[in-house]
Amino acid sequence: MSNIRRAEERDIPAILDLLVQVNMVHHLGRPDLFRGPTTKYTAEELREKLRDGTEPVFVSVDEAGRVQGHAFCVLHQHGNDRLFTGVKTLYIDDICVFEHLRGKHIGKALYDHVLAFAREKGCYNVELNVWECNPGAKAFYERLGMAPQKTGMERIL
Repeated sequence: MSNIRRAEERDIPAILDLLVQVNMVHHLGRPDLFRGPTTKYTAEELREKLRDGTEPVFVSVDEAGRVQGHAFCVLHQHGNDRLFTGVKTLYIDDICVFEHLRGKHIGKALYDHVLAFAREKGCYNVELNVWECNPGAKAFYERLGMAPQKTGMERIL
């Protein structure tokens, strides 16, 4: 059983471990783009992000309070202009569950919590990006009902 809550400063070491796991998936898939092993944020940057609270970070914890996974989110208000309708979007920057805990529906619980948070904030939709070198994540998000919105393409020179 897991509990989802806002991340706290005491969760930073576990979040950093999860961020290394995320990084290594990307590094192994695209070593031309991603350094490894490293993290997207330092402990101090995470501390500030958690203090600020404008980009919510949620964690799933077990009964003993140990972090099982995280979800990093960013709220976007798109411009109401001649091109766009001005919808509010919750962008999922990252969801990760410790590798040894995958398959226990922790990621789905985090995702469901993020959806509920987005609805509470009046969001029109939830968006995320998934790298082609991460087919497991792509399949996970498709199982949750997400569908491709756009495709990024590249040509390496």
